[in-house]
Amino acid sequence: MLNLLRLRPAPVPLLHSAFRASLHTSENRPGYIVLVPEIGEEGSQGEGVLKQDGLPAFSDITIEMCLGAIGQQASAVEKSVKALEGDLHKGSPLDAAGIFSELDIVTAPLETTWGVAKALYLGNSTLIPTKSYMNIHERARNARASKFCNPTVFKALLEGLPETSGSDEQRLRQKFLLEGKLNGLTLAKDRRDGLKELLIQLGRERASFKNKVNMAVHSFGHVIPDFNLVRDFPPSLLEATARDSKQPMEGPWKITLHPQIVDGFLKYCPERLQRWNVWRANVLKASSQQDKALENSTHLEKIRSLRKRQANLLGYSNFAEMSMQTKMVGSVDNLKQIFTKLLKFAGPAQSVELEELQNFALDSGCDYKLDVYDVAYWRRKQLAAEHGLSEDKLREFFPLPRVLSGLFKLSEELFGIRIVEHPKAEVWHPAVKFYDVFDADSANSSTPVGGFYVDCYSKEHKFGRNNGWMVGIRNSNKSAGLTPLCALIFNFSEPVEGRPPLLGYDDLQMLFKTFGSGLQHLLTQAGYSDLAGLSNIEWDASQVSGYVMSNFLDDPTVLRGISSHYSSEEPLDAGLSQKIPLLKTQLAGYNLCQDLYLADLDLELHRSNSFWLEVVRKLWPVYQCMPLDKKDAHPCSLTDIFAGDWAAAQFSHLYSRLIAADISSSFAEQSSGKDYAGVGRRYKQTFLSSGGSLPTAEVFRRFQGRDPSAEALLKSLNLFVPSQTTDSN
Repeated sequence: MLNLLRLRPAPVPLLHSAFRASLHTSENRPGYIVLVPEIGEEGSQGEGVLKQDGLPAFSDITIEMCLGAIGQQASAVEKSVKALEGDLHKGSPLDAAGIFSELDIVTAPLETTWGVAKALYLGNSTLIPTKSYMNIHERARNARASKFCNPTVFKALLEGLPETSGSDEQRLRQKFLLEGKLNGLTLAKDRRDGLKELLIQLGRERASFKNKVNMAVHSFGHVIPDFNLVRDFPPSLLEATARDSKQPMEGPWKITLHPQIVDGFLKYCPERLQRWNVWRANVLKASSQQDKALENSTHLEKIRSLRKRQANLLGYSNFAEMSMQTKMVGSVDNLKQIFTKLLKFAGPAQSVELEELQNFALDSGCDYKLDVYDVAYWRRKQLAAEHGLSEDKLREFFPLPRVLSGLFKLSEELFGIRIVEHPKAEVWHPAVKFYDVFDADSANSSTPVGGFYVDCYSKEHKFGRNNGWMVGIRNSNKSAGLTPLCALIFNFSEPVEGRPPLLGYDDLQMLFKTFGSGLQHLLTQAGYSDLAGLSNIEWDASQVSGYVMSNFLDDPTVLRGISSHYSSEEPLDAGLSQKIPLLKTQLAGYNLCQDLYLADLDLELHRSNSFWLEVVRKLWPVYQCMPLDKKDAHPCSLTDIFAGDWAAAQFSHLYSRLIAADISSSFAEQSSGKDYAGVGRRYKQTFLSSGGSLPTAEVFRRFQGRDPSAEALLKSLNLFVPSQTTDSN
């Protein structure tokens, strides 16, 4: 076995051997790596970050400790990769299991410190400010990528593994080869250098795109002095818009283009002209229609062009084709077929739904034809009038402590686990709790298989769209004998005057989804850190476990099991629990068409050579019943796609929902039967345990005995019409 340990530094007090672990705060995403200056290489090694039991000593952690530790650990990883490179140059035999195990061990401390820093940053950025965290993030990311971007290691793996190598080693080899290819390791040096320069330019364009959107968002401020226009706002929206958040009932209220504020305003503002004004500003932001100095059309086209050149350099016809290399769906053709199947049901349903909504609005005194900025408002009114579904009233039945205890109990019954609070664990805030997880199916059921922190009241991000995070603090790492840790971080409002936080339906969805991802992180059985939990899972399958968990909210029995009135403790009415799923299925055809439009728009913008506006005008009538506003420039502010990591991958959210709906159908079929827990155990033994050690398509076949179908998603949304065949799966 290659002597990778010979360059590993002596053990550091803060990094007790029991604390070595790997972390993935998000899916592994290939991308060319540009190194930044090293930090903390000779500085403090961060004594006190960890306790002897392997858990973080959060009460003693400082920024300097994290910065010093990350520099030392990053250097150790890079030196180990260099040692491996040197041994391969000397002709040492390729011992795949030994190499991957040693890389797991040396990378573990780096990724654990990285995970601790991210948990602190999201939980309370006064502990780890943004600038400090980004230094840690970039240094750790670049060091970790060094093992995937080494030409010598890539070449050795390209030549193959010994016949004695196991399936995990073969799977890791595939990962290394794909990462290497997408980072240009198959190219000649001059073309690799060209790719590097191209991606530096692409990074600048993406940064400019994001900055202009941010400036456009902050340049708009619509002040409302009249309380009648905000009287229906939920407390969180009032707090976010009031001049003084501590006195939300006192105006004036300022409406900005923050995404969640726009969504809330369109849903609750009763005056149509006000809704139109905010909606119009939102769809025009970062376009020449609003402020020519902030227009993004030019950057958008440059980004598209650079991505096409990137794909061509790497041997792909376009960026969308390149994107499919990391996706479960496999090809653009397969994806287009799924779009067609879903649209076949969602399209006609959308027409009926909007006609019914229009009739309801007319009967309610509306004297105009509904437009896109009217839909959310009248949908809310219709749900209240026809079904008695008032989200404010529903909140009273979902106090956070009751929901959490019900969620834990459901998980214990389904998956054969125990969740036990560990009150002596150090945390970064008194309100944070830590739980050990025990698995009845493990070799030693009395020893925790992992643990997780729950921070319900993040001190930052109080009003953000993504208000739930699963942060992997450390991956399962069998090479180092380590169990996984993660943090579930939310930004619920803190208790007021003894009343617990009350959760709305969207809060419930987000809580269950985040917890589902946490279960996959904690219950993994994969042999290597780079295959454990959410690591190495295809992007379009990375949210499956989260959506499977949130789908349990479709079950009235589950809803009753996690609810009771916060003051009287009376149970949720059975009739009301039957109606709550309408919050998901009302206008399901319309909503699914919106998702399909955005997914296809993203795909076509990364395949087509046509100007972006031409692509919009071509696709809009395919998916939308309502007309496209002549000045609508919404692609100019799609930061996830053009500044973030979701280029030609926006469909992944929808595809994860599709796979999850198929899995959830098996639970639904047994919800009142004896095999309900049996389905849960089968799910744990496949999806929750496999991690990225198998392709998700194979994991699905092991669970379901067949390939996935779109039919389950349509049924879950009440869109499936048996007379309309979906043809083959």
